[in-house]
Amino acid sequence: MPAVAQSANKLEGVRIWAAPDSTRVVFDLSKPPKYSDFTLTSPYRLVVDFDSTATKLDLGKIENNSKLVKKVRISKSPSKGTLRVVIDLVKPAKANLFALSPTAPYGNRLVVDLDDSVSNTKSEPKVHTQQKLRDVIVAIDAGHGGDDPGSIGPSGIYEKKITLQIAKKLEAKINATPGMKAIMTRSGDYFVNLNKRSELARSNKADLLVSIHADAFTNPQPQGASVWVLSMRRANSEIGRWLEKKEKHSELLGGAGEIIQNTDNEQYLAMTLLDMSMDRSMAISHNIAGDVLSNLGKVTKLHKHRPESASFAVLKSPDIPSILVETGFISNHREERLLTQREHQNRIASAVHRGVLRYFEDNPPVNTLMANNKGASHKVAKGESLSVIAHRYQVSIDSIKKANNLKSNTLRIGQKLVIPRA
Repeated sequence: MPAVAQSANKLEGVRIWAAPDSTRVVFDLSKPPKYSDFTLTSPYRLVVDFDSTATKLDLGKIENNSKLVKKVRISKSPSKGTLRVVIDLVKPAKANLFALSPTAPYGNRLVVDLDDSVSNTKSEPKVHTQQKLRDVIVAIDAGHGGDDPGSIGPSGIYEKKITLQIAKKLEAKINATPGMKAIMTRSGDYFVNLNKRSELARSNKADLLVSIHADAFTNPQPQGASVWVLSMRRANSEIGRWLEKKEKHSELLGGAGEIIQNTDNEQYLAMTLLDMSMDRSMAISHNIAGDVLSNLGKVTKLHKHRPESASFAVLKSPDIPSILVETGFISNHREERLLTQREHQNRIASAVHRGVLRYFEDNPPVNTLMANNKGASHKVAKGESLSVIAHRYQVSIDSIKKANNLKSNTLRIGQKLVIPRA
């Protein structure tokens, strides 16, 4: 290989992280990359030219279990000092390239995200069948993954490993509960885009999204678990973005979106319905967060004794009740040891499961097996009125009043209501 100037960049490593419908290829470099890229067909390839770069790597030894990437190889240089790398693809893929600055344990990187364009454009035909009773769907999100390790504990353990271990234990407990079903945003060591996590929950018609994380701080003193919900400020900004995307109204509002699409006042009707959806999901999030936090306090130390609100990206969907569970501080020596222990992980997963189950036993969604088996009931949350509850369960205000012998429309927080069948 020709000698390169001492100031030139070096390609020091290549890593491939495979997800079911996407693949991330990461190029580790000694300096920030200067690059260009283009695609070729027959066969499908993505070509990346690194300026003033050299390498001594044997790319034939890269570990690869991707369904999109055949192999990564060095090709003939188009000009002196340019390193040409070719990613041979199994089929067409949408590529997104971006550089990342050093973040422990990694240095300078060029990231190539490849999405299966065939899978992503495939649409399932709509089949209209008689509505059957369904499971309560809980989307479980193991934080970080793949090239994103999350926080790193004093002993070198990665947050991404702990979150996946706890998430899988929670998944098993949810799936072992009659009338409940879990779906995972990731089931292995790969990265899932933060926007895609909430989209996966929505596409699976999740009743709740639970994101599992481990906290960290610059000194080792802080410890304890906490539970977070979406901040009102972030929720309002997301509502604003949704209103601008008229094509998304149908997806976010179901049948109501199709009805209002051709009306003169579509934006105002959409805003009203999205506000109602946000109010409902945020009330549910707060209730579940409280139940989960109460159960966590029985098995581990708490850092926050009340649910907190923040603008976490994974909690960005005001239409889906969502909570983020910080299981403890990985930066604390004692809690790092606990978080790696199977028994403690199981206790954390059990506490989250009990909190989630308690809420849905008290407030089973309409047309679910849990509602059918136990008889639908609803615990009144702060800010809820008879009209909001009636809209949620698709029944009339009068039918709720009659079923509960209510003489007025006044409700009290914590009051349990029997919900009549729609």
